[in-house]
Amino acid sequence: MEKQTDYVIEMLDITKEFPGIIANDHITLRIKKGEIHALLGENGAGKSTLMSVLFGLYQPEGGCIKVRGKEVKIQNPLDANALGIGMVHQHFKLVHNFTVLQNIVLGNEDTRHGLLEMKKAREKVMELSQKYHLLVDPDAEVQDITVGMQQRVEILKMLYRDNDILIFDEPTAVLTPQEISELMNIMRKLVKEGKSVIFITHKLNEIKAVADRCSVLRRGAYIGTVEVADTDKEKLSEMMVGHKVSLTVEKSESEPKDVVLEVKDLVVKARKQGHTRDIIKHISFQVRRGEIVCIAGIDGNGQTELVEAVTGMIKADDGHIVLKGEDVTKKSIRYRNTHGMSHIPEDRHKHGLVLDFSLEENLVLQDYFEPRFQRHGVIKQEAVGAYAEELIRTYDIRSGQGAATPVRSMSGGNQQNAIIARELSKKPEILVAVQPTRGLDVGAIEFIHKQIVKERDSGAGVLLVSLELEEVMNLSDRILVIYEGELVADLKPKETTIQELGLYMSGSKRKEAAQHET
Repeated sequence: MEKQTDYVIEMLDITKEFPGIIANDHITLRIKKGEIHALLGENGAGKSTLMSVLFGLYQPEGGCIKVRGKEVKIQNPLDANALGIGMVHQHFKLVHNFTVLQNIVLGNEDTRHGLLEMKKAREKVMELSQKYHLLVDPDAEVQDITVGMQQRVEILKMLYRDNDILIFDEPTAVLTPQEISELMNIMRKLVKEGKSVIFITHKLNEIKAVADRCSVLRRGAYIGTVEVADTDKEKLSEMMVGHKVSLTVEKSESEPKDVVLEVKDLVVKARKQGHTRDIIKHISFQVRRGEIVCIAGIDGNGQTELVEAVTGMIKADDGHIVLKGEDVTKKSIRYRNTHGMSHIPEDRHKHGLVLDFSLEENLVLQDYFEPRFQRHGVIKQEAVGAYAEELIRTYDIRSGQGAATPVRSMSGGNQQNAIIARELSKKPEILVAVQPTRGLDVGAIEFIHKQIVKERDSGAGVLLVSLELEEVMNLSDRILVIYEGELVADLKPKETTIQELGLYMSGSKRKEAAQHET
């Protein structure tokens, strides 16, 4: 029988409400000292909200929190820090034009005669960096370092403050496979030293790899806590979504027809001042109706620039983009949108949504000028509302205030569903989908994969860009591997392995792409 004192954190009967939604409905969560405790749930299940209550960012409407057996009141993050609680947020909280060192000490500075005393801070940061193999450059500006490095800065911020209860909110959503495995080693090292880790995620493989116990939330309610070693992925996914989920993509063999998108000898040059190198180096490929062609590669090998050139977000420096037989290289984004191209962008906040617009406004961003939605330049609100309600139903977009919900207040998964609803409802002839399931849970991933396969089966061509190797292998009919701006392989998923794919992606193996083209 566990004693009360075994728990370093107890969140008892916590309730948190927002307009139109109960985010946490009488949740009780207990964390043991020295464990990695996963908090699992769909997007919008209330995981981040619960942890924001623990970190003092939100005040609950009901319930109490005990830290090391004593009841506490956590009014703000400074209170949380004083209690040894630290948090790495999903969207990092760093000052971009400060150095790594300045970010780590911010809010916890040593001063002498009114001047910043950085020598001791630098020594402590370097010592922690060595000890946990975080290996950051203290003098680099945050805006110049990779996302994986930014996350290490956030971890060092917690360690610098001597926090021993560490919350990681969706820490792997923006990392490469190699960075994920490094992060897991760091977590294991932290708990070996007696620290406790709360790991918010919806990736079942990661829970199985590092967590000791796992608590599951569903639609704001607590479902249960299980020992990870004794529980399989199927059971975890069923607890999370409330029904059995297929963890593999069900699809028939593809039957490619005529070419719908052709990229010929495409060149995109670096946009940074002082650089003239080619980022995309004379790439050529075709996508046919009825097939899913996936561009696979390690992040930063030119995928972003390739997609931006294909969709019209940047101008190509050379080569041609041909849509349904028409050269659209110099055509606008709107022209491509109204002539059969849909685009699920990589960054949903930057390029997918206007966060301060309502859900219904976001759903007609690309169609508002059509006669069905406007007359003489005046929006037909009723028509927009009815259309939005139809998409909300069809694509199961969950939001507190229906079509009128500000998109900023919706969970990441529901924001992604809104983009998918908007792009697929146009019945595209070519769908360009970039990281369409990034940061989503198994239920949402299963739904989105089904929608993409449905598009393929209804005669659309799909150009998929993904960093998730399982998604690449499961969803695509053909894989084009990109390495340093060149296509280095054209593979069939059934004729290759993840290991072989990894060799092409890292540049240690190559064969001429486009061998399947006619």
